[in-house]
Amino acid sequence: MAAEIHMPDPVCLIENLDEELQVNPEAVKILSTITQPLVVVAIVGLYRTGKSYLMNRLAGRTKGFSVGGTVQSHTKGIWMWCMPHPENPNHTLVLLDTEGLGDVEKVDHNKDTQIFALAILLCSTFVYNTKNKVDQEAIDLLHKVTELTDLLQTRTSPSLDKAEGAADFVSFFPDLVWTLRDFYLDLEVDGRLITVDEYLENSLKIKEGCDERIQKFNLPRQCIQRFFPVRKCFIFDLPAPGKKLTRLETLPENELNPEFVQQVEKFCSYVWSSAVKTLPGGIKVDGPCLENLVLTYVNAINSGDLPCMENAVLVMAEKQNSAAVQKAIAHYDQQMGQRVQLPTETLQELLDLHRASEKEATEIFMKNAFKDVDQSFQKELETLLDARRIDICNRNLEASLDHCSALLQDIFRPLEEAVKQGIYSKPGGHNLFIQKTEELKAMYYQTPKKGVQAEEALQKYLNSKESISDAILQTDQALTAKEKEMEEARVKAEAAKAEARRLEEIQRRNQQMMEEKERLHQEQLRQIEINEANRRAAQAERLRALEREHQKQAEELKRKLEDDRRKLENELLNLQRTAHSNNDPCILL
Repeated sequence: MAAEIHMPDPVCLIENLDEELQVNPEAVKILSTITQPLVVVAIVGLYRTGKSYLMNRLAGRTKGFSVGGTVQSHTKGIWMWCMPHPENPNHTLVLLDTEGLGDVEKVDHNKDTQIFALAILLCSTFVYNTKNKVDQEAIDLLHKVTELTDLLQTRTSPSLDKAEGAADFVSFFPDLVWTLRDFYLDLEVDGRLITVDEYLENSLKIKEGCDERIQKFNLPRQCIQRFFPVRKCFIFDLPAPGKKLTRLETLPENELNPEFVQQVEKFCSYVWSSAVKTLPGGIKVDGPCLENLVLTYVNAINSGDLPCMENAVLVMAEKQNSAAVQKAIAHYDQQMGQRVQLPTETLQELLDLHRASEKEATEIFMKNAFKDVDQSFQKELETLLDARRIDICNRNLEASLDHCSALLQDIFRPLEEAVKQGIYSKPGGHNLFIQKTEELKAMYYQTPKKGVQAEEALQKYLNSKESISDAILQTDQALTAKEKEMEEARVKAEAAKAEARRLEEIQRRNQQMMEEKERLHQEQLRQIEINEANRRAAQAERLRALEREHQKQAEELKRKLEDDRRKLENELLNLQRTAHSNNDPCILL
């Protein structure tokens, strides 16, 4: 959404300095920032007729455009005030207050015609401000339109008659709003009440007849009707009595004529409903477009040329179309910058992104282009877009090649280090080198986002390393041949060693057999000795057992004899005891 413009006060758009028109850079800079459609309202009329007051009310303000209370003209040149449209969102209202016509202090009254012309050229609604009533003087003043058909040509060819030029010019004219200040007449014709618009149309009515006097009467009215097919009239009572008019902009509303206040409200309501400034072809004018029109017309007037409407539109179209091309290219560059990450995996992926951005850029151009009749600017855009396609494809190739080269260096660096260390300088080293190369190639193929130069970069790298591969192969072959000789010698040496080991083994086995026989003999001798010792020990044990048995028997016999003795002694003792008790002398003896 376009940003709204906020101007606290009006600025001079076209200055009338030293009787020369100059464009104010500050004003056109403001216009260049407005991207919304413009409703442009310009007011023209005699000086000191209250034009600025009406424009301030259109701005919703009581102050802004200078309102003077003396006979001296205040507004010089054309002043501009831009603001958000009060009733139409996303539109900008541009008010143009012009220098009063007929200022007695002016040296060159041709500037009146130029300012009148510029006001008509620049606006979509043209307010013609006059005093009291629609009279012949006011009509004649507006009849300057007929002079404008010489000044504002719609064609460059001088051979076209005025009627045809004027007919073409009608389509460029704004709606006419005729304001009658301090109106005092009764709106009545032949005893019938009429509306304000009917009063205006009656004043512009064509008389029948063809004599010179009637033709002179009809000519300005015919021109006004032709050039301003849409017409509206407003009347205003005197705003306030007497001296209060000198301080009109500071008067509170309750001190103004109530009828005047209502009339101003109706006027503002109608003007606010005005259409957007539109050029042939239905092109809605925005700030940069109006800026181009201002610069084109003022430059033409100051150079003494006739400000041709068609040429102005063409100049504006050229600027706007050039800007549309740049805007489209800028959008393309922005979108490609955001969408494309070089290198792309495939060329088709890049071309698809290009076509999508190209389509959007073309749509933006078509949206902003103006009267590109021969499609020259569209062709220029196509040429620029095609050049950008070629450029980004080339940059994609370079990016892919650079990325793949760096990737190959990273992947194959361990292999290159191993080659430098001589790891593959051995028999069979070439096969190991080839095997490792294939492994690294597989790793390279598996790495994503290499771009369209992936294969070419790989082949280029491998080709650059062919000499290393050949050197490794030659070293491998040379070392293999030498290794065969060494192997043969080694085999022979091993055979001799094996034979020596065989003989040594036979000798060792014989020695072991002899030693085993000796061991068995000694073992037999030791067994004989052991057996003999065991026999002797057994014999000795038997003798000891026999001796113990004899001893045991002797002891047993001794014990038995002892027992028999004690037994006899006991029996004898018992006999003695018995004899004693019986006094047997025999036993006692």
